Amino acid sequence: MGVIRKTKAVEVLLKEFNTSATAISAKKLIDELHTSFNKTTIYRVLDKLEDDGVLHSFLGKEGHKWYAKCNGCSASEHNDIHPHFQCLSCGKMDCLPVNVTLPKIPNRKIEFSQLLIQGKCEACIA
Repeated sequence: MGVIRKTKAVEVLLKEFNTSATAISAKKLIDELHTSFNKTTIYRVLDKLEDDGVLHSFLGKEGHKWYAKCNGCSASEHNDIHPHFQCLSCGKMDCLPVNVTLPKIPNRKIEFSQLLIQGKCEACIA
């Protein structure tokens, strides 16, 4: 698909991710931007940004979809193989900068995997 042109919706969503150090849920983006863009536009832009290797997505608690900025990804390859941490107290969600080694499974080819770790973040345990 790909982002062909920098529309207002693309600019606004990119700004949201450039000013956030944590992942952002699709629900939060829709709630905050519903007066400027409809839900379909927001999902379409998020999908395009993911296709271009700008964002990656994963599922959080209760099956909500979250997005975070990619690091070194491209339209042809996502390198975001890392766990995500969700705080059960404040809801903060971040990408964890640790390596995860997926097991080799006979007669299977792993193309996608998600690891969600839940607990309390640094602010909530203090």
